[in-house]
Amino acid sequence: MIEQAKTLLKSVFGYDQFRPLQGEIIENVLGKNDSLIIMPTGGGKSLCYQIPALIFGGLTIVVSPLISLMKNQVEQLRELGVGAVLLNSSLFPAEYGWNVKQVEQGKVKLLYLAPESLLKPNMLAMLSSRQVDLLAIDEAHCISEWGHDFRPEYRQLIKARSLFPEAVCVALTATATPRVADDIKNSLALTASNEFMAGFNRENLFLEILPKDRPLDQTIKFVRKFPDESGIIYCSTRKQVDALYEALKEEGFSVRSYHAGMSDEERHKSQDLFIRDDVSIVVATIAFGMGIDKPNVRFILHFDLPKNIETYYQEIGRAGRDGLRSDCLLLFGSADLRTIRHFIREKEDHEQRLANIQLNAMLGFAETDVCRRIPLLNYFGEEYSAPNCNMCDNCLSPEKELVDITAAA
Repeated sequence: MIEQAKTLLKSVFGYDQFRPLQGEIIENVLGKNDSLIIMPTGGGKSLCYQIPALIFGGLTIVVSPLISLMKNQVEQLRELGVGAVLLNSSLFPAEYGWNVKQVEQGKVKLLYLAPESLLKPNMLAMLSSRQVDLLAIDEAHCISEWGHDFRPEYRQLIKARSLFPEAVCVALTATATPRVADDIKNSLALTASNEFMAGFNRENLFLEILPKDRPLDQTIKFVRKFPDESGIIYCSTRKQVDALYEALKEEGFSVRSYHAGMSDEERHKSQDLFIRDDVSIVVATIAFGMGIDKPNVRFILHFDLPKNIETYYQEIGRAGRDGLRSDCLLLFGSADLRTIRHFIREKEDHEQRLANIQLNAMLGFAETDVCRRIPLLNYFGEEYSAPNCNMCDNCLSPEKELVDITAAA
């Protein structure tokens, strides 16, 4: 079967060889062994279930939390000639009905669903007559209350496992601490202990953190280092996205905005222009970037402090997928802390405790005076002991004066 997988890798997806771990994972899945796959953004997780889906005789169900991510994958697969459909409420009734018919007629190899869509009685009734060989749970960290994006409906996916007992289950995520990984395995009752973890160290990413001081000027100065290159600027609010977008446009930059307050059409336009290199910069909230396969993103700028390390790591992971150097700058100010702590105080008590633990880890990373990769990788349970990475501000300027901005918070 692995030879068949190698043939499909070339004939369908156009790659000459597997990336690290891909071949081993695919062989494991084809052997009908449940698997947990923890692989950094851009590491090639999707192929780990897409290739087995083409080899298995039955249907593969892919569970994902984001419509935009599912649409991207379905479009890419269709362009490659693969039978893939999406079923959710965003579709026009005629398209939804056509997709259902394709599934019922056995013309579909991969069916993409949100967890709440999968668990609807009418959906389960339709799927009960199909042979389901593979259940792929993407963004599996959403299962865990200890993860950075907990979604209660993901906890219900164990029901799908019992309804499709013959299906092998694959859980995939780019960001899981050891505690989250254990939670995923327990929640999905993964029957085997097959856990595949690629290293979290993205060696080609330069990590830098600056005290936030005249952030618009800092942003313009940073972006000007990358003329005609692609980059993403993340802001914590829609209002900040709009203001920064207008300011950069005024400065003559090729820029688009992206946030949930825009129409679907406008968001898709921003995404498509960025992917095609027709626009260089996207200023966005965290909604942007999931599932986008763009190898040449040269910089990521965090205009505001992310609320946890998982979010930060996932977002910088959208840079440098081609293996070339990419720069990641975080602007860090006391006002960001006050904002995050304000929102934390509005949470339930148990959620407050977790959010504070995650925020403190983020602060530890931001304020460290050692190589930034040490606290970053340690957070994900990976030891890093190189004396100097030469790819972070602390390693290049070990004697620099550290600024503690939390005192004002």
